[in-house]
Amino acid sequence: MTVTAFVEVLWRIGIAVGGEGLGVLMIGLVAIVVWRTPGLTARLAAKLRDQSTRRWFHRVLVSCEVISRHGQIPLVQRIEKVPAGERVRLRLPAGFSSEEIEAVGATLAATMGAREVRVLRDARNASVAHFSIVWRDALSTPAPPWPVPTGSLWESLSLGIDEDGNAVRIGLPERNLLLGGEPGAGKSATLSLLIAAAALDPTVSLTLLDGKQVELAPWSGSAQQFVGPDMEAAIAVLKDLCTEMDRRYARLLAAGMRKITPGGEFGLHVVAIDELAFYMRGGKRDERTELTEALRDLVSRGRAAGIIVIAATQKPSGEIIPTFVRDLFSFRMALRCTTPEASDTVLGQGWASQGYSASTLDPTARGVGFLLAEGAVPVKMRTHYLADNDIAVLAQRAETLRGGR
Repeated sequence: MTVTAFVEVLWRIGIAVGGEGLGVLMIGLVAIVVWRTPGLTARLAAKLRDQSTRRWFHRVLVSCEVISRHGQIPLVQRIEKVPAGERVRLRLPAGFSSEEIEAVGATLAATMGAREVRVLRDARNASVAHFSIVWRDALSTPAPPWPVPTGSLWESLSLGIDEDGNAVRIGLPERNLLLGGEPGAGKSATLSLLIAAAALDPTVSLTLLDGKQVELAPWSGSAQQFVGPDMEAAIAVLKDLCTEMDRRYARLLAAGMRKITPGGEFGLHVVAIDELAFYMRGGKRDERTELTEALRDLVSRGRAAGIIVIAATQKPSGEIIPTFVRDLFSFRMALRCTTPEASDTVLGQGWASQGYSASTLDPTARGVGFLLAEGAVPVKMRTHYLADNDIAVLAQRAETLRGGR
């Protein structure tokens, strides 16, 4: 029952029982109750706005002829406010699909006067569509300050915001992450967020490989191993990690366990590699082969042993990242790339042709990219940003938590 209908019912009951005077009195008493009840006025106003939005949205669908062949309109199940606008959950009528709504997206946006609309089919139920009305570009301005993690790396961490302005969170345990993008796209800043989260958990071991030696240097005080542009040292460290991985699996086997768990004998071990191109294409041919094989082994078998590999490169090409290595990374993020092919090298073949190409991103919007993680499709997002001063403060905090090691 709508609010208007409820008021009318009260009015008619009052008139029937005691005339117009009683009708006015009953409505007045209800108004006083509403006014004196904390939060009730706000909820009532929200309900009125929701009803008004539903009626408006229904009129828009009718005017744009979003009607099934049986004459039915998609049913609005829920409307929620998001930082970029509204998100509407639609139940589709029989004989209708989310693709048909998406096909008239430009017409719907023009009719609404919105910046754009986005339609996404529910991954679990094809009869449900998620319709986003975008009034402003949430990614046109920097993401909010990073909520610095204070707990364990076993917990999910905030990476940035999506197109709706909602927080994007990921969990790193049992995952590996590949970052790619052209110089200046925000790759190193994104990598710093992930390393900071690992460094701030003193139970996490940290190994850093930096082809330029300067990007990851602030975190060297928290790392067990820090390798610069040295192929021999990089190979030795990766081989040592493979040995550690085998040792962990031997202990797990003896304990009758399949993988490490929080609070167990072994903690997480994060291996961060910046300038992956240097290590994959540098040195002699036999060195490159040796390093690639050690990295492949670590990425393919290390997850259950608690080893997390985060690799970043400025030159995402098939020559730098072979598909047999790239496909082992369950999480991938493509920041601004120069070509659709480079974007596909990071995200996987075919995503660019489906509209998920990092070559279309604004070159001036650092930290904006496509993240392929928990969902079925890449998510366009903008990462949080840590300035040099922020990194210095967090690096010092991490060293203090680790006892200055």
